[in-house]
Amino acid sequence: MPDISNLKPGESYIVIKEFTDYDGNLHKVGERWIFEEINYLPYHSGLSLNVIENGKSVTYRFQDEPDQQQKLLECFMDYVAE
Repeated sequence: MPDISNLKPGESYIVIKEFTDYDGNLHKVGERWIFEEINYLPYHSGLSLNVIENGKSVTYRFQDEPDQQQKLLECFMDYVAE
């Protein structure tokens, strides 16, 4: 199971190492959000990260495939901190 599954609902996280999601959004060091939930979509190994950022619900998409964000998802806790 990907490391991203270690996020805790309701916890606040800060990005400590830049990463890019499936849609090409760059998440810079210092970005903060509250984790809500993860939804896994078996079709094309899609994963949606649902967070509250700046008071709004936001969804960031990833693809758990070797040529996409699989390595990022496997060590996601190296990119964020509580």
